[in-house]
Amino acid sequence: MGAKWIKISVMYLVIVLAFGLFMHYTIQLQWTATHAHIGVVGWLTTGFIGLIYSIYKDAAETGLARAQFWLYNIGLPFLLVGMMMVYIDVPHWLCELFVSGGGIAVGLSVLLFFVNVFKYVKSTS
Repeated sequence: MGAKWIKISVMYLVIVLAFGLFMHYTIQLQWTATHAHIGVVGWLTTGFIGLIYSIYKDAAETGLARAQFWLYNIGLPFLLVGMMMVYIDVPHWLCELFVSGGGIAVGLSVLLFFVNVFKYVKSTS
């Protein structure tokens, strides 16, 4: 499970770098918050979860870990697309649906991660 998280995080690294270059060359700096979320929640947090699950394999193989994986990786793209919708002309309700739906999914995923870590991560010494 850890390797899946790490591979997905590398995809977010490519996306955040490409998005940053887009912002730079078009001088469209209003996307800064979205860019930061792609980097921190997409690249760093996803990669860190992958490292934890690579070290603590018992935690990575639970039903909580699988539910967390799917909630996070379905919710995060919705959240990020919703954040981009703020700056383009879409109905407010649609933007709110993407941001709220994605954000709730990611938040629930983090809650599952919290429970999973405290339940299954044991000291190795």
